[in-house]
Amino acid sequence: WCRSDCRRGCAVWVRCVSAVVAKVGVLRAVKDSVFYLGIGFLFTHELDAMPNHEWRVLPLLRALEDSVGEPVFVVAHVPLFAIVIALVASLNAKRRTVSRIIVSAFLVVHVLLHWLFSGDPHYDFNSLLSSVLIFGAGICGAAYLLLEWRAGDTVDS
Repeated sequence: WCRSDCRRGCAVWVRCVSAVVAKVGVLRAVKDSVFYLGIGFLFTHELDAMPNHEWRVLPLLRALEDSVGEPVFVVAHVPLFAIVIALVASLNAKRRTVSRIIVSAFLVVHVLLHWLFSGDPHYDFNSLLSSVLIFGAGICGAAYLLLEWRAGDTVDS
């Protein structure tokens, strides 16, 4: 519809579309940064879980002796992390988006799980570092979910 007599209208339309595209690009960059920061907090929390003996409070592992529970806890994270990374970095946009939403929701739920387990006598996550890692992941997860909801998109490209 852009004829010679409406070039000015087309120029305005192009500037408007460019501004929207730029805004969407910034929002996507912020969402990605918040998501990856949350994953960074979670993965670093799992490093912090070793000296804090997290396997001692997990329902499936608490009955095991440390000599068994610790290596099971460590080895279980190899496929778990591989699967999470593959899903959140999938080339399939829908799978990637849904996976990031699920992981972000888990980051929030993870904070609640730590709160529930904090009364366990074997719970050792009492340091400032542990709290920053746990709550940092939860805050990033909540922020990502809010940004995803505010963006109104269900699939990013």
